[in-house]
Amino acid sequence: MMIFPEDYKVVGISYEDPVEKLEKKAPIYFATKYMIAYLPDGNIKIIKVKTEPTDTLLTRPVTLEIIAEGEEVTLHKAEHDAHNRTKLILLAIEDCKGPVNTVIFTGRDKHITFVHKPSMLDVTKIEIIDLIPPEPPWLSFAIQRLVDSGILGELNIIFERTFIDIRQFKGDKIVFPCTASELDGKYLDSDDDIEDNSLLIGCDISRELFELRFPDYTYKQINMCPLRTEFVKPSKPFITRCCQMKKTGLININGHAGVVVHWGASEYDIVDAIRLLVSRLDGDLNESGSD
Repeated sequence: MMIFPEDYKVVGISYEDPVEKLEKKAPIYFATKYMIAYLPDGNIKIIKVKTEPTDTLLTRPVTLEIIAEGEEVTLHKAEHDAHNRTKLILLAIEDCKGPVNTVIFTGRDKHITFVHKPSMLDVTKIEIIDLIPPEPPWLSFAIQRLVDSGILGELNIIFERTFIDIRQFKGDKIVFPCTASELDGKYLDSDDDIEDNSLLIGCDISRELFELRFPDYTYKQINMCPLRTEFVKPSKPFITRCCQMKKTGLININGHAGVVVHWGASEYDIVDAIRLLVSRLDGDLNESGSD
């Protein structure tokens, strides 16, 4: 089972054998749950610590459990953002070769943490569902920028992408919602020569606009709204977009929890939405675990 301390403040550093600390009843910081011991002989031990209850800043260890030592432990060479948990798990998986099962990381702020028996089982996959064009779609592009910034790293999530490519539809009798798409067809927001018996590629709002502009026309529609389309059904927790503000927020489709942001959502909005979804997923997990 993977051990990855929830915060580097619970990881203490020692340059002597912690067993000696236990024997001498030497004080340690009250928040300490793990210790990394750099021993004079070059050995490194990763130790789980149980401490006495206290209402002060210092306490004493009660029991010690060695998690890893010697050739099981390696030091990652580069410094990284210690809050970017997903990235550290991925790096630890790469570093765990042969007998190595534990990787020690130094943060850019010089704080130290470790990952023991790294596993992606504790990382939640979130599906990005969006439309092409543009390519990449805005939601995917924005989330990748957020991932690269590290702002989502502490959430233990990773993203997969499912795109609906509406460039597959083209022709004079194909009607798209707006000119900005630059697709091969007619545009509902600018063209007046739209024909009867056209095929509308758009959402509920597009249908409403079509019927307002051409009330006497017969038409067919392929609904491309990610919330309604038959082209894609979520296969895991997901995030997507909709042009109707009233439909934003948490949602469940095909048995999977998701979150919807507005079509023009900013990166700030997207961060809030992802955090909301992760909070929902964590709540569902805690509830199922208590059953």
